[in-house]
Amino acid sequence: MARKNSTATPEEEFEVSASDSSSRRRNYDESPLDARVLDLDDEASSLFLRGQKRVSVRRGALPRMAMGRLKIALVLIGIATLVVSIGLALYQYATRSWRFRIDSSDNIAISGVHNVPRSQVLEVMASDIDRNVFFVPLSARKKQLEQIPWVQSASVMRLFPNELKVVINERKPVAFVQINSRIQLLDANGVIMDPSPDSQISYSFPVLIGMTDVEPLSTRAARMKIYMQLMNDLDASGAHYSRDLSDVDLSDPDDVKATVTDPQGAVSVHLGSSNFLERFKTYVAHVQGWRAQFQDLHSVDLRYEHQVIVNPDASATVSNENNTAADAKAVEAPKREASTPKGKRR
Repeated sequence: MARKNSTATPEEEFEVSASDSSSRRRNYDESPLDARVLDLDDEASSLFLRGQKRVSVRRGALPRMAMGRLKIALVLIGIATLVVSIGLALYQYATRSWRFRIDSSDNIAISGVHNVPRSQVLEVMASDIDRNVFFVPLSARKKQLEQIPWVQSASVMRLFPNELKVVINERKPVAFVQINSRIQLLDANGVIMDPSPDSQISYSFPVLIGMTDVEPLSTRAARMKIYMQLMNDLDASGAHYSRDLSDVDLSDPDDVKATVTDPQGAVSVHLGSSNFLERFKTYVAHVQGWRAQFQDLHSVDLRYEHQVIVNPDASATVSNENNTAADAKAVEAPKREASTPKGKRR
């Protein structure tokens, strides 16, 4: 018997499958096992349907950030290139233009000079005339100016477009010094300066003894420190005792000797190395009594406590056994007044 072949159309197959699924749903209430099988069939069919949907792909943020940074870098490079170009153009203009050339000494302004001649300053600055103002070595000129004895400090500045300004701070003299039979000036640091012939300033200082121009500056500076302390102490009370000094001997730092002048003559006063004001007041209080008691008063030593030695610089000395009655009385009088002297040497 021949087998019967039958063909089914897709619509018929779809109806058959639909009827099968409906029959399964009807049987769901009848058996839990059948419902579980139905769910598995639905999941299997959904796997094939999911592949047919469009899936959106998320793009990362790194490429966008990299592009932003690249744009910023390009902008910065462009700005830097523009700034460098402008700087080079300005540099070439400043270094080559005639507007920045120092034409003559009239383009160099000098201030602060009283004892330093203007010509001496211009000698230092002469090589800068007809030079571009940007090429003037300011630090080198400053050092050269400070080599001038009268110059304590100096500053050199550019004034655009083509001028220089030199400001001088001169040293302040505080004493005279005699070196090689010449009277010169000294500042507080021991720097020796020649008096300026063009200066209109007059000075009234004591003459320092015991200093030379061949000794180191450090040695003179140490002695000047003692001298400045002496002058400050003598003027501390407002009496200005320093005006009575004609010269000060600093050859022995432990024994400062000051020569005091008055209408009755000059007296060399030994003041030691400290207590200058107290010892000088002792001299002022008793000098007239000593003059009355001694025929010739030319030196007084006040270095020792409770003792005054009169005329210690005399060429001849007299022992205590040979002292006359007048001499003994002369020593006792200051003792009662100032409670200082006990004996006397002449």
